Amino acid sequence: MTKKTPNGRNEHQDTCSQGKDTSRSTCCPGTPDRATPSCTCNGYTPPTVEIGEVTGTITFINRLDHFLARWGVNRSGHRVEPGLYRLGNPTPDSPVVVTANYTLSFDAVRSALQGTDCYILVLDTNGINVWCAAGKGTFGTDELVHRIAVTGLASVVRHRTLVLPQLGAPGIAAHEVLRRSGFRVEYSPVRARDLPRYLATRTATPEMRRVIFPLRDRLVLAPIELIHAALPTLAAAILIYLLACPLAALSAITAVLAGTVLFPALLPFIPTHDFSTKGLILGVIAALPFAFSFAVNPSSPSVMNVMAAIAALLLMPVVTAYLALNFTGSTPFTSRSGVKTEIFRYVPLMAGMAGSGSALAILLAILRLTGVI
Repeated sequence: MTKKTPNGRNEHQDTCSQGKDTSRSTCCPGTPDRATPSCTCNGYTPPTVEIGEVTGTITFINRLDHFLARWGVNRSGHRVEPGLYRLGNPTPDSPVVVTANYTLSFDAVRSALQGTDCYILVLDTNGINVWCAAGKGTFGTDELVHRIAVTGLASVVRHRTLVLPQLGAPGIAAHEVLRRSGFRVEYSPVRARDLPRYLATRTATPEMRRVIFPLRDRLVLAPIELIHAALPTLAAAILIYLLACPLAALSAITAVLAGTVLFPALLPFIPTHDFSTKGLILGVIAALPFAFSFAVNPSSPSVMNVMAAIAALLLMPVVTAYLALNFTGSTPFTSRSGVKTEIFRYVPLMAGMAGSGSALAILLAILRLTGVI
């Protein structure tokens, strides 16, 4: 998909200040501290700038990579090499668009910009998308300044403007980027598909700035969470089946499906703001049919039926709520501080429910196996 080719110098590369120490890297007037030198003076030659070449075409291999990424296969392996890439036939005055080295992010940008002559600066986010990487700090000020320097971007373009994704703003201190690299930061729209229009007008409409989270986008998140929970769920269901009954095993599977599939689908419609309470509410709704079935089971003593119903009402909501917390970092419904607050507020409650429910379930298994009741 990409190849490396050396880039020629621009007109600034032969302009050097007088009387500079040739051992110093900042030999060009106006070159900020820590920036990669972009000139040749007194025998000093800067390293050759290498630029990858990329197209806007999404191939079958790319789509397969996207599918595997969505399903959590080789989760950390869906990345491209960080660096500078040219799309089309850019000139020193062409725009520089910044993105993450997660393949879905990179491919979204390059496919949206097909037919546009520009440069794409890819930051090393460890294969994480822009939004999550901004929260983690990998799509951040230090990495951006470092990538500007090591790619020799100052010697490639005449302007000093970088177009960053709006969702990357939490990780970037624009004033620090300007001070340390000489490049000014401006933020493009939320969605990559709006990039061509933005680059043409340098104006983003309110609609371009609005973060929306429709059903399709929410359901896209479900497969990877479902795959990660599949093996533990299967093991738990088999164990519960052996110690209890098929209905109990089905209740465990239902709780996991509620937390990984139903929760993102119903997210905007579940009352309350916190994900923990949203998950608990959904878990209670999923548990009610099982609790009722356990309570009226004619083949077991009434005491055991009541214990089984209570255990279902304690354990199923906790499982669903715990899995629901996995979506806090991938939706626009939460903030980092809000998630921390709700974890400290509700995790003790969830732990208490899980402990009580597990104790009841273990007691039920012992009573069933020993035949005491």
